[in-house]
Amino acid sequence: MKTERAVDGVEVTKVPRGNRVIAIIDLILRIVAIFGTLASAVAMGTTDETLPFFTQFIRFKARYDDIPTFRVFVIINATVCGYLVLSLAISIFHILRSRAAKTRALLIFLDTIMLAALSAGASAAAAIVYLAHNGNASANWLAICQQFQNFCERISGSLIGSFGASLILILLILLSAIALCRL
Repeated sequence: MKTERAVDGVEVTKVPRGNRVIAIIDLILRIVAIFGTLASAVAMGTTDETLPFFTQFIRFKARYDDIPTFRVFVIINATVCGYLVLSLAISIFHILRSRAAKTRALLIFLDTIMLAALSAGASAAAAIVYLAHNGNASANWLAICQQFQNFCERISGSLIGSFGASLILILLILLSAIALCRL
C-alpha cells in the first residue's frame, strides 16, 4: 500500500488498482459458478427414465432419488448455489470498497467450506456414476447404463457443472487471498 503526502499535510493511502480488477473477476467467476451449480442440481434433479418390460404393466424405472448419494448431490449443489447468490452482495461490495479485509477473510473461510462440501458431493456422485457405467463384478453389481442410456447421460453430464464450480471456487479462494495480501 502506497502512502502519499498531500499538499495540506494529510496522508492519503492509495489502494493498488489490481484489487478492483480482482474484485470484478471475483464477481464474474461467482456468476459462472452459480450457473454451474444450478445446472448440475437441475440436471440431476430432473433425471428420470422408464423402460417397458414384456408388457406395459411392468416397467423398470430409474430416478435420481432412488440413490441417496444423488439426493445429497442435488442438495449440496443447491446449497452452494444459494450461498454463491448471497455472496454476490459481498463481491459487489469489494468492487466499491477494495480495501475491505474482514469481508475478504470471511469469503475465504466460507468459500473453503463450500468447496469442501461441493467436492465431497460431486466425488460421491462420481463414484456412483462410475458404478452405473461399469458395475462391479466382485460385488455382483451390474452396469445399468446399457439399459438406461438417457439416465446415465444426464447424471454424467450433471457432474461437469459441479466439478467446474469446484475449480471456480478454488480460483475464488486464490483470488481473495491475493487481494488480501495486497492490502
